[in-house]
Amino acid sequence: MPTRVSGLVSGMDTESLVSAMVSSYTAKVDKYTKQQTKLSWTQEAWKGLNTKVYGLYTSISGLRFSSGYSLQKASVSDVTKAKVTANGSAVNGTQKLNIIASAQTAYMTSADLSKKYSGTIDSKTELSKLGYDVKDEDGKPVAAKINITTKDEDGNDKTTELSLSGNSTVKDLLDGLQKAGINANYDATNHRFYLNSKKTGTEGDFSVTAAPGDENADALLAAIGLNTQPEGAEESDTTNYATMVKGVDAKIRLNGVLYTGNSNTFNINGLTIEALGVTGDGDENAITVNTQTDTQGLYDKIKDFLSQYNSVINEITKLYNAESSGGYEPLTDDEKDAMNETEIEKWETKIKDSLLRRDSTLSGVMQSMMSAMSGTFTVNGTKVSLASYGIQTLGILNSAKNEQNAYHIDGDEEDENTSGRKDKLMTALSANPDEVVDFMKQLTTKLYDAIGEKMTATELSSAYTIYNDKQMTKQYGDYTSIIKQWEKKVTDKEDFYYQKFAKMEAKLSELQSQTSSLTGILG
Repeated sequence: MPTRVSGLVSGMDTESLVSAMVSSYTAKVDKYTKQQTKLSWTQEAWKGLNTKVYGLYTSISGLRFSSGYSLQKASVSDVTKAKVTANGSAVNGTQKLNIIASAQTAYMTSADLSKKYSGTIDSKTELSKLGYDVKDEDGKPVAAKINITTKDEDGNDKTTELSLSGNSTVKDLLDGLQKAGINANYDATNHRFYLNSKKTGTEGDFSVTAAPGDENADALLAAIGLNTQPEGAEESDTTNYATMVKGVDAKIRLNGVLYTGNSNTFNINGLTIEALGVTGDGDENAITVNTQTDTQGLYDKIKDFLSQYNSVINEITKLYNAESSGGYEPLTDDEKDAMNETEIEKWETKIKDSLLRRDSTLSGVMQSMMSAMSGTFTVNGTKVSLASYGIQTLGILNSAKNEQNAYHIDGDEEDENTSGRKDKLMTALSANPDEVVDFMKQLTTKLYDAIGEKMTATELSSAYTIYNDKQMTKQYGDYTSIIKQWEKKVTDKEDFYYQKFAKMEAKLSELQSQTSSLTGILG
């Protein structure tokens, strides 16, 4: 690059002159930069809309099938004894339920260790201080073995051997129990170990016993308070012996059939029954479970679908009907320098709001969605449409701006436009919900297919995209190349003219020097 000098000799504003001489080239750079910026904004507008359309598309996918409308509700005559919920496979009607027994977890509470050791017991306390201090002839601690028996996944006994000596700590004991599958902790306030199964019911039953053939095992169990009271004792001694509570399975009777499980929750023919309290067995103690179609739930599901559809179609309508931004183009840096931030924001917003105005691709998406929603379908031999259930648009004269394609439900208390009308949808759902569901399945299938067709991948667009994203990405890259080419042309021309001016300045400097010399000679 030649040295760029200003008009030191000539006094000319060289930079301004060069800038003017290359202005036709810089105008090209500005032109393509603005077009690229506008394309970038258009891509952002499409991406935002595509996210909403795709969201609607995925949301209505499940509404094409009966399972999408499987709304049942259950009530129980005594909520203190059972909690019952229903899914779509539950049958309507009244059923008898008895809670015979609730599931219980197996627990073991140790003897009171304060009777064995008066000092503070914590995780670091050695078992010798609790009374197990057996040593051999050489004075070395002798370990004893205890067995922890639990149930495996198949319900078979599983025994884990735990070896402890006088040097072992309370932490060693607790860690060993945990590894064997038993929850265990020490309560310093009550001076006891508390053990419980990780499973409820009989599957969680466990035992802590002396290992067969280990003569020191009983002494170890007694020291840590996990020795159980001998059979045949007349009175229960919970101070000096451990207390064991076996796990109990839950038992319920539904419509005369007995069900047993290790959990208080049962799943039976579409009902989820949670046992809360015992009723006793027999018809005289039974409580009732009533199952029926959740009409309000179905109504709300349809309303939610329409709300999401309205949100998307209103956005599309707004973008398509946007005001023209003729005469507005993205600003160059020099143009921004002449404006404040508020002016710049208003200027750019004017352009961004109109980017998809009267766009043919957008029009195609809008027409496909509207056509699907206005369709008529056959239900039990009768032609039915949304209007049959009091669901319709308000029309361009009665609706808010750009909301003429949105649907409203007659009688919807939350809709000020139609709240005073007769609620045909709720009436139809109450009379025959299956017919309404049949219609909605057909409607949402048609809408799903219509949107899916617009999202089909092509040479110009990616899958699940309603606009030509591939084409726009290529166009953006083309603009980058074109801008670089014109920027090089600007630089080359500037170099050319600066070189010419530099030569002129050199000649003028030489002439000035000669003139000064001649003036000196002539005196």
